[in-house]
Amino acid sequence: MSEPSPVELPPEVDTNVPSTARVYDALLGGTDNFEVDREAAEVFIRHVPQAQVCAHENRSALIRGVEYLVRAAGIDQLLDIGCGLPSGKNTHQAAQEINPDARVVYVDHDPMVVAHGRAMLEGNPGAVIVHGELRDPDAIMDDPAVRAGLDFDRPIALMVIGMIMQISDDERPNDILASLMDRLPSGSRLFITSWPDTGEPQQHALSRACIETLGNGWCRPVEELRKHFLGMELDPPGLEYIARWFPENPDGPVRAVEDLEPYERTQMAGIAVNA
Repeated sequence: MSEPSPVELPPEVDTNVPSTARVYDALLGGTDNFEVDREAAEVFIRHVPQAQVCAHENRSALIRGVEYLVRAAGIDQLLDIGCGLPSGKNTHQAAQEINPDARVVYVDHDPMVVAHGRAMLEGNPGAVIVHGELRDPDAIMDDPAVRAGLDFDRPIALMVIGMIMQISDDERPNDILASLMDRLPSGSRLFITSWPDTGEPQQHALSRACIETLGNGWCRPVEELRKHFLGMELDPPGLEYIARWFPENPDGPVRAVEDLEPYERTQMAGIAVNA
């Protein structure tokens, strides 16, 4: 695997400490990572041999969710917080393939992500990336670029993909999500992927790998994951394992839960509507 692509890195990037975005990029087979990130990815693989498959499945769920939001739910504005490094198809590409006028605002706290995002989005008037931290929702919502990039008088899809498990219980993840959703108009959506805890050893192995390498990453009981949606109504098929989650065809045939491989029970997805 080669060293990161030639985008000038901000001076605050620490190449001696793994970052969530770069470890995820390494698991996806990307090149925007360093040796320390690849070593962390190997820790994930030791704990969960199919960790790379899990990363790709989470990415696939992101695209399926965006396609549902834009095509079926009619959302043309997306706020993607914790977007990570570009790898394969991204939120704005999936959205704008369906609706060329769709607007996307990416948010990430990693300066390397922001640098790469700005290079990728140059010349795309419908997409922008800003520096922001999920733990500071008011700063995100008050950011001038966020306010300029989205029309807060019309529905917006808030995307928190593979992020909320990194917020500890002490940091009150549901309060953070509520602070964000409270600023969005009626008809907006909340799209989350996260890690369930149903007692499966692979679920706990994934959490251990994340805590060992990045210092966070907690699987939670399914009922706790449901609370992330703040009592809002979930779009069909509800909160489901990613391998069974197809929001554009919620009544289509899916594999029985008992037929899923253990690693396929490590991630769930859901979209809820703010009525």
